[in-house]
Amino acid sequence: MRLTQFFLPTLKDDPVDAVVDSHKLMLRSGMIKQITSGVYSSLPFGLMVFRKVENIIRDEMNAAGGNEFYLSALSPTELWAETGRLEDYGDLMFRIKNRDLVLCPTHEEVFTSIAKSNLISYKDFPKIWYQIQSKFRNEERPRAGVLRARQFTMKDAYSLDATWEGLDIAYERMAQAYRNIFTRCGLEFVVVSAFSGAMGGSASQEFMAPSSVGEDNIVISEDGKYSSNLEVAVSFKEKVQRKNTDLKYEEFHTPNIKTIDELAEFVKTKDKTRLAKSRVFVNVKPEGNEFMLVLVCGDDEVNESKLQGFFGINIRPAHNEELMEITGADAGSIGPIGLDKKIKIIADLLLEDADELISGANKNDYHLKNIDLKRDVPGIEYKDLRTVKEGEQTSDKSSKLKITKAIEVGHIFKLGTKYSEALGAKFLDAEGKENPIIFGSYGIGIERTTASFIEQSHDDKGIIWKGEIAPFKVIIISLNQSNEEIKNISEGFYKEFLNRKIDVLFDDRADVRPGVKFNDADLIGIPVQLIIGEKNLKEGNVEIKIRKTGERMIVRKGEAIEY
Repeated sequence: MRLTQFFLPTLKDDPVDAVVDSHKLMLRSGMIKQITSGVYSSLPFGLMVFRKVENIIRDEMNAAGGNEFYLSALSPTELWAETGRLEDYGDLMFRIKNRDLVLCPTHEEVFTSIAKSNLISYKDFPKIWYQIQSKFRNEERPRAGVLRARQFTMKDAYSLDATWEGLDIAYERMAQAYRNIFTRCGLEFVVVSAFSGAMGGSASQEFMAPSSVGEDNIVISEDGKYSSNLEVAVSFKEKVQRKNTDLKYEEFHTPNIKTIDELAEFVKTKDKTRLAKSRVFVNVKPEGNEFMLVLVCGDDEVNESKLQGFFGINIRPAHNEELMEITGADAGSIGPIGLDKKIKIIADLLLEDADELISGANKNDYHLKNIDLKRDVPGIEYKDLRTVKEGEQTSDKSSKLKITKAIEVGHIFKLGTKYSEALGAKFLDAEGKENPIIFGSYGIGIERTTASFIEQSHDDKGIIWKGEIAPFKVIIISLNQSNEEIKNISEGFYKEFLNRKIDVLFDDRADVRPGVKFNDADLIGIPVQLIIGEKNLKEGNVEIKIRKTGERMIVRKGEAIEY
């Protein structure tokens, strides 16, 4: 491609509204153009990279036995209402005002509806279906360019099986395909166990690209044997030991004490494990809201994703104005004793049967001491509800945990029968009995993968492309197109690269200074620069620069291509 024929609107300076490096560089290198908040157009340079990512995905999905579809971005609201996700997605879903249609944030429902009318016998399985298509999510606060956008391109794939064993096989096949894809895309990535969220299902894993701008926190053991999203991570920590003193609980005055730190200072203790932190949550249900009080050690935090994993995704923290109605007290004075019997009480496993605890008295400015959960809180449930911390041991105590930020680039789910049961997608087994189709779901963000690569592979000059997703392998920089010798030799190199089917960009601009050409070449990050200038040509040489290392070599012009 000749640069004089290529639309590449580079920018010298960082856009004022761009914060993360990938956003700055994708705008500056002319890959994308913002239309409005969270909405971007792909320009030719960006589209070349996105297509290369897509082609890698197609290679691996087809190798895994996938069939490619292209479904409508519009689907009827009734389809989403049948699975309950019309309500689950809420305002995150774009709805068409004058039609009962939505813009799909994902396509489980649509693929299930196709399977329902076409896969009717156990002989029709297994299947792997996929597509690469635009998705729409009404993000309240789009950020970081294409990393959190309202419209984006996703590869969503679905395995359809007649047996659970078949799902396990498909899931592992997709997991390996994902490893292949991200390796070929040149990403550093970690596979972590994850929370399924609105997707549902029995198991899921995320493919994470470590990055300081990532929205997710991932937990990795120092020996590399354990990895998880912080949302579901577990660790080893000693339980609060039971003292068996059988002291009766009693109320004491704690004026203006609102936080655990203030309470610890007030009762003169450095050990916050027996200061039970209480939080109230609401489980939103059509038949009426359900309330629950959750207890963790005072130096811990409630992990809301774990709570949703146990009780459903429609759980939210109680609003401040609701607390008085639910408990009789404001935040900071809430505890597990004296509540309405309809309020479910759950405590973290570290507090199982603990005694001599201090918590709120459900009366403003008062707390209770000597609480015995085993004696004083009948019906209490215990579950793993805490968020793990840096430096804690793995569950088997073999290593320590470290926490780092990462960008989610792919997610795979064992959906099971959630959608097939809701939509009546069934097949007949060998005995003629109806069974729901067993699904897996597998997603990759195209622009996210590209942006994650840039976050991991750039310097202060620009992007550093490598491997299969590099838009061009070589850029020819003609330093003076008005010089016939330079022009002719540059043209000769360009034609030879094309003949060899090597992706090449030819900077043949005649009215641009060499410094600008060098800056643009570094900004757009083509792996190899072939520089044709008068000084080196006098000696029969050309210059080669490696973008990643900055290494420069002077070579004979006749040996340059082979070199």
